[in-house]
Amino acid sequence: MVEVTACAGGLDEQVSLDIYNAVWPHDAITMDEVRSFKASVRDHVDYLARIEGAAVGSAVGVIFPQRADRVFTILTVLAGQRRCGAGSALYQAICRWTAARGRRELEVAVLDNDAGSLAFAQRRGFTEERREVGLVLDLAGTAPYQGGPPAGVEIVTWAERPELARGMYEVALEALPDIPGSEADSVEPFGDWLAHDMHGSGDRPEATFVALAGPEVVGYAKFSLTAAQPTIARHDLTAVKRAWRGRGVARALKAAQINWALAHGYTELRTRNEQRNEPIRRLNAHFGYRPGTGRIYLVGPPAAAGATRRRSS
Repeated sequence: MVEVTACAGGLDEQVSLDIYNAVWPHDAITMDEVRSFKASVRDHVDYLARIEGAAVGSAVGVIFPQRADRVFTILTVLAGQRRCGAGSALYQAICRWTAARGRRELEVAVLDNDAGSLAFAQRRGFTEERREVGLVLDLAGTAPYQGGPPAGVEIVTWAERPELARGMYEVALEALPDIPGSEADSVEPFGDWLAHDMHGSGDRPEATFVALAGPEVVGYAKFSLTAAQPTIARHDLTAVKRAWRGRGVARALKAAQINWALAHGYTELRTRNEQRNEPIRRLNAHFGYRPGTGRIYLVGPPAAAGATRRRSS
């Protein structure tokens, strides 16, 4: 018999995180990132599935401010506990939570090398909406890049120029809607964007690079860092204003990130690119990134709760 309950406090949340990190070790995070993430969304729920008292799975449901018309969920079940009903029970709990909030669309993420989870979602009527290709750059043996930015452009860190936040926001307003698959997403007001996108637990001003053309911010690039993976840095976003694309600004920002990571002892850089985003994929290929683990995002309506022998709260 599977029992599903909402996390009742910090201890339950840690168990949920431990399950997530066990199933998705390449995306491991700490509780600091969990709390920062939950503070950035409109609503969230965290469920645990137990069999005979032992936690075997977890599911997080969130409503993002950028896409408030749907619920996004990541559902994880420990490898040795699958096909015992825990995944179905967690799915039903997320569906009930989604319906209770008046949302008619549910988005799920699965790893692109996890055929079982993909089939689980497809059997429940989910269809692929977009796909992100995983990429990895091994820094062992990588030499610092010597080339500078294009003429008239200067690369600085946000730590050096904290007053540039408003200019970075103007870049985000142009760049974020241009990412394939994100056309329907909205950008939060400046204060919320600053708190949620730039001041999270994994964000560091000294690891955020800004491209300036005179006083104008024309692009920026930032890392997302976590103590759970202290030698791995993740590219969060590389964004350039439309009028400045194709001039080498993104290349200069990427080079600055690689040089910073080398100087600070990182051994690997990771990122995910939407497969239709050809410019950033070409840029990463130029720097020698190789294939890694990606994600598939699927969308479907929340199912009606079935009559099962499960208890949830």
